[in-house]
Amino acid sequence: MKKKAADYLVYEESTGTYREDAEQIVRDDVEKHYWLNVGRTVAKDWRLYLMLLPMLLVFLFWRYFPMYELLGCFKVQDSTLPVADQLYAGFSYFKLLFVGEGALSTEFWQAFRNTFLLSFYGLCFGFPMPIIIALFFNEIRSDIARSVYQVITYLPKFMSTVVMTSLVTMLVRQSSPLAGMEMGVVSRMLVSLGLISSEVGNAGLLNNPDFFRGIYQISGIWEGAGYDSIVFFAAIIAISPTSYEAAQIDGAGKMAQMKYVVLPSILSTVVIMLITRIGSLLNVGYEKVLLLYNPNTYVTADVVSTFAQRYGIADGLTGIASSAEMLNNVMGMLLVIAANTIARKASDVSLY
Repeated sequence: MKKKAADYLVYEESTGTYREDAEQIVRDDVEKHYWLNVGRTVAKDWRLYLMLLPMLLVFLFWRYFPMYELLGCFKVQDSTLPVADQLYAGFSYFKLLFVGEGALSTEFWQAFRNTFLLSFYGLCFGFPMPIIIALFFNEIRSDIARSVYQVITYLPKFMSTVVMTSLVTMLVRQSSPLAGMEMGVVSRMLVSLGLISSEVGNAGLLNNPDFFRGIYQISGIWEGAGYDSIVFFAAIIAISPTSYEAAQIDGAGKMAQMKYVVLPSILSTVVIMLITRIGSLLNVGYEKVLLLYNPNTYVTADVVSTFAQRYGIADGLTGIASSAEMLNNVMGMLLVIAANTIARKASDVSLY
């Protein structure tokens, strides 16, 4: 629609003339000197922007530049040519993964199922644990005792994945009389309780596909629940003491205060953390799985990342590996959008 002068000017009936509105003058001035004001802001807070620069470089080199290699999902593999010069292959790799015949498609869907199940179990059992731990920390009145318990629960997060998986392997290792190794401590305890047979314990729980998911989830909770509770504990201590006092006047005990004061107050934090957790539902870190699994447990342990590692690095099928990871990430993005939409409609709290 064509703009008219009357759209920007105010008509003066007494003089029969137009004048520029004061608010419009201010808006015009802001638009005219927009970049000048931006430059002044950057110059004023240049130290903050300098601190931001390393993070931007990390995202640039490790998040955005690798996107160029996504062209390999649609190109014929030829290691002698750069990706841009390779022949276009269309969606042939995706078709092989989805409906291809043979072991490739079967292994991909098996890996995708395992990825979803490992993440879903982690969401069901691992996500509530930091909230529960944060609630317990809030009820500890001694600052010294709370600090000790927090350090104990935070420590596993600062161990490397190699150290953590080595500890898990030692706890559930198989017995080997020739090597002078006894059954792991956890395996011996389960055998003594009658939860597993001695044959299963001697063979090693990590060699049994039925136990891999349980070991993975328990070790994940042990590793990250304490550290993840920091966010929820920070939200809890921000609650006004007057809310607790009002609940006590109404006769609410500790459990009632948790139910009617604490949980509603941290609901927005819980929803935001849940959305981000759902966003990474299909992004199972391959390092831990790679260190714990073996060919005996592929049926329950193999995930999309380890599937891509085997075919992309070991077998040199980079197009297949890139396509598998791309499918995994696209589905994860769709899960984020769906979870955010549902949260916004159900509770008016969303990530964006």
